Amino acid sequence: MARNSESKSFGLEKLDNSIQHKFIVPVKKINTGQDVTTFLVSRAYYDLMTFLMQLNKAMFPHYSDNSTSDQKTAQVFETNTSAVTFSQTILQLQELIRTLGEIIDEVPLDTGPRRFGNVSFRKWHAHIESRGETLLRQFLPSQVCSFNHEPDSDPISELRAYFLGSFGSPQRLDYGTGHELSFLAFLACIWKLGGFPSSRSGSVEREIVLGLIEPYLALIRRLILTYTLEPAGSHGVWGLDDHSFIPYVFGSAQYGPPIRDSDRVPTEGSLVGAPDPASVTKAALVEKARNSNMYFGAIGFIYDVKKGPFWEHSPTLYDISGVRAGWAKINKGMIKMYNVEVLSKFPVVQHFPFGSLFSWERDTNAVEPPTSAHSSSQPTRESAASVSISSASMRYPVQEGTQAPLASSRMNYPETIGGMQASRASGQPTLIAASPRPVEPSSTPVRRAGPIETVANHANMRPSGVNTSNTDSHMASILQPTKAPWAK
Repeated sequence: MARNSESKSFGLEKLDNSIQHKFIVPVKKINTGQDVTTFLVSRAYYDLMTFLMQLNKAMFPHYSDNSTSDQKTAQVFETNTSAVTFSQTILQLQELIRTLGEIIDEVPLDTGPRRFGNVSFRKWHAHIESRGETLLRQFLPSQVCSFNHEPDSDPISELRAYFLGSFGSPQRLDYGTGHELSFLAFLACIWKLGGFPSSRSGSVEREIVLGLIEPYLALIRRLILTYTLEPAGSHGVWGLDDHSFIPYVFGSAQYGPPIRDSDRVPTEGSLVGAPDPASVTKAALVEKARNSNMYFGAIGFIYDVKKGPFWEHSPTLYDISGVRAGWAKINKGMIKMYNVEVLSKFPVVQHFPFGSLFSWERDTNAVEPPTSAHSSSQPTRESAASVSISSASMRYPVQEGTQAPLASSRMNYPETIGGMQASRASGQPTLIAASPRPVEPSSTPVRRAGPIETVANHANMRPSGVNTSNTDSHMASILQPTKAPWAK
């Protein structure tokens, strides 16, 4: 891949337009747990993490070059701020997102009986697929559409795969962080092809986050509410969020302590006057901040769709709200958690396709990831074939009139959970019971360490694919082994 030498100083590298590039229609590569390990040492993984870190740094409050270190003089980039003016490229892409929203009005809801999502979402997605190429050629920057390419390839054919993968699954009627990742890749493709203006102060990155990612999230929330889309691959109540992750990354950065362009991203502290992290448990305070901060905007959507005590329906976010080291500490933990819960999880990344812009090729500077309990439990090709429902039934026979798992005070558990993993991989219902999670009395909400410790155990292992040769060294340092991201 030819790269532009002018972009080597910081961030995601851009391709050199003076050299013909062969675009490739992206294809699926991740089929087993071992493929996830391969992905973590690929160039695609490095580029995705680089772009995320680049956008993240830009969202921290900034001092101007001539100002003092008084936080009162720092520029804060709120979601609805007027301090960020949008370029013509951003405005064009905003029109693309608006057009997608208008298509919702063209697809009325199905009124028939249904158990899960509304099947009209398939019609909406079919509209996007049929008009996808036309929409991209209409709204993408001319530099992208006309990028120097070999005669038998086309940039639109490669970007179209990430674009269509950004809005949920029409087959499963769901949306999750894998689709969110696809939109991040779509924007990164535009960046690589020179579609966004050059910037060394983070101004363009802020335009991308506030001018494109925030409107995209608003469109997604409308799709979820309109077509009642299911969470994709959700951990249920024990996940961070049923649908999204990156608003928590950028939103925590918005409340971090101010920095200069030359500074590393801080790992502790908060902006003076920022709300306490515990404010997320108070609906009135969330409502007040949701239109100015992406973290609180995501929390606000949770309040829109879920009822009951916050600690009960969002225990992981409730745990994080007890962090006392500030929003920068939360931001550092979110970056680590994104690496573990999104980029390292087979159910999330299995549908991510690879082409020329996000290459399956190994990053020559990547370090082989250590073996972990999580990586060793990923599905394999053999597991689905070797364990069947019939063999599981023989080992753990189903009794007539079996009570609910928690109805008995005494339960027998299998010595291994291999059968359960194989059943999940094959898509068959599992017959192996899982250990029940202890239930807290509703009257005594306690910030527990269980889910966070689980994440921290994975996050403490340095992920592979981290190349520090030509990007901000903070990317490497923030992913080094540490204590739990929000350890008290």
